[in-house]
Amino acid sequence: QLQLVESGGGLVQPGGSLRLSCAASGSILDYYAIGWFRQVPGKEREGVSCISSTDDRTKYADSVKGRFTISRDNAKNTVYLQMNSLKPEDTAIYYCAAVLSWVCGHESREYNYWGQGTQVTVSS
Repeated sequence: QLQLVESGGGLVQPGGSLRLSCAASGSILDYYAIGWFRQVPGKEREGVSCISSTDDRTKYADSVKGRFTISRDNAKNTVYLQMNSLKPEDTAIYYCAAVLSWVCGHESREYNYWGQGTQVTVSS
C-alpha cells in the first residue's frame, strides 16, 4: 500500500520560497503520476501541478505557472514542489497525491492515494 507524507510547509513572507517534499513508502513511485493540490477552508481542492510517471511531463495551474516547479527523484522515492515568489493567495494546505497512471491531471478524483497535507502560510 502506497503511503505519502508531505513536508516542508511553513510560514514565509510574500516573495519568499518554500520547497515541499512528498515522500513515498510502501511502493516505488516510478509508475505513479503525482499531483500537488491545495485547499483553503470553504473552497474546493485545487490542482496546482502534476508530473507524469513515464516521461516526467509536467502541468501547472495558471495561477502558479512560472513560479512553481514540480520534480521527482525516483531514487529517493520523492516528489518535490519548489515554490518561488510566493503570494498571500498561495496560503493553503498542500497535499500530494498519486495514481498508477502514465499521465497526470488536475482532477482530485483521478487520484487514489493522498498524503495528510502540509500547511503553507504566506504572510508578512
